[in-house]
Amino acid sequence: MKEINVLILSAGRRVELINCFKEARDNLKIKGKVIAADLSDTAPAIYHADKQYLVCRIDHDNYIDEIIDICKQENISLVVPTIDTELEKLSKNKELIEKTTNAKVLISNEKVIKACRDKYNTQKFFEDNGFNVPKLINKEDIQNKNFSFPLFIKPLNGSSSINTFKINNERELEFFSEYVPNPIIQEFMEGEEYTVDVFTDFNSNIITIVPRKRLATRSGEIAKGIITKDREIINEVKKVIEKLKPIGHITVQCMKTSKGIEFIEINPRFGGGAPMSIKAGANSPKNLYKLLLGEELEYTENYEDKLLALRYDEAVFINSEGAIV
Repeated sequence: MKEINVLILSAGRRVELINCFKEARDNLKIKGKVIAADLSDTAPAIYHADKQYLVCRIDHDNYIDEIIDICKQENISLVVPTIDTELEKLSKNKELIEKTTNAKVLISNEKVIKACRDKYNTQKFFEDNGFNVPKLINKEDIQNKNFSFPLFIKPLNGSSSINTFKINNERELEFFSEYVPNPIIQEFMEGEEYTVDVFTDFNSNIITIVPRKRLATRSGEIAKGIITKDREIINEVKKVIEKLKPIGHITVQCMKTSKGIEFIEINPRFGGGAPMSIKAGANSPKNLYKLLLGEELEYTENYEDKLLALRYDEAVFINSEGAIV
């Protein structure tokens, strides 16, 4: 069996994800390393990887060159992005990386990334394809008072729920419209919020769809959640993916409201709560290893329903030699 080395970019706090890849590799008895790259030498996840690299900032001109150098040096088979800010750059340079190395980049094409990263584009994608979304409140609506409170405001290219706020009155509308960078304003949705983990192969064929109800969040990431095989959500998300045609592990956020299923956004990467679905049996890292070995996968819902996840912080202690103690 060939050696498969995986490079996890912007590893940060993704200790769970690093460990999921290592467990999948060992379970399949595959030779290879899980390598982590990050800007900071205090990123906890890099110390759980088999090997780590420090790289420049994503917006630096040398970023792609450094990724290519690591791929060549470590004979990387798969490059896995984990944060929003690197997606556009990797998508634009996907062909270059794959042509000059032996690695595949787990990234959708530029059209998909642009549809997901820009919230106006996401809104238009949902509307154009007949999916329910909260009404967009534009400047004309605000001038003509063509709306009712509460509203919801978020940055156009935001992530991790940073600078997202519920707006309850005119005073808050005026303040947050100035405070939030490049804001987009929508109707406020009330209902049960779900994050849906979706995994597709390198040809955008759907392999797994796993809804998980968000019971509690912290800094925009799920802290407590439960896997829920909700047929209505699964069927609707399947339609979204068939229209969008992304690649790899992505997350779709939606709510079940009095109007039905309303979509919030799409993150075309591993989400922070992805280990929930992986532990339930929709094992994206294992599926990626199988795809890299040339296996063909089919759609499955063979994962554990009602699995409850209660996430918590854990410290990583590093000695003077750089090893975990």
